[in-house]
Amino acid sequence: MISAIAVTKRYPQGIEALKDVGFEIGDGEMAFITGHSGAGKSTLFRLLAAIEKPTSGSIMIDGQNLAALRRGAIPYLRRRFGLVFQDQKLLFDRSVLDNVLLPLSIVGLPPREAQRRARAALDKVGLLERERARPIALSGGEQQRLAIARAVVNRPSLLLADEPAANLDSESASRILDILRAFNQAGVTLVVATHDPQWMARFSPRVLRLERGRLVGDGA
Repeated sequence: MISAIAVTKRYPQGIEALKDVGFEIGDGEMAFITGHSGAGKSTLFRLLAAIEKPTSGSIMIDGQNLAALRRGAIPYLRRRFGLVFQDQKLLFDRSVLDNVLLPLSIVGLPPREAQRRARAALDKVGLLERERARPIALSGGEQQRLAIARAVVNRPSLLLADEPAANLDSESASRILDILRAFNQAGVTLVVATHDPQWMARFSPRVLRLERGRLVGDGA
């Protein structure tokens, strides 16, 4: 599913966010990327999501080298995986349902099927009764659950989440974790960037530990 080979990411002024990072994540696996603030978690997330490209090395997803993809091919690649961002990137001028429908309209799914799948995704995260609400009317935890519904509505084989429980209370964070875990149990490969130890303690997943841009640990 994912193979990172000698990945280095260097920003202007010579700042190295990642240094010679390598690992493999198999189909259906749950892996957490963790480390101190500034360790390189979010940088690695952006590389896995093809938002940025590595300075050197390669990241392969299902045999495709992300660094070698043309810009026009990236949106088609992203249809195969779901993204949950720390800041959610919701559309506050649209309803909850319309936010989830957006990815389906982009791929041209027929309206009736799109409505069915969007409501099914909202039901899975416990937001079906709020489908007509605007995101601004939702709590922080509900907004994050909405972001997850939007990320999985295309039925991706890979789900990437960057600090999905950041700034949430413990009950909301626990619910987010349970939702993500349920998708993983259904066969979705799950990669989560987080510094929260409760996530590791809850399910003892595989943990990729970063320190100052280097991979210093890889295990349960």
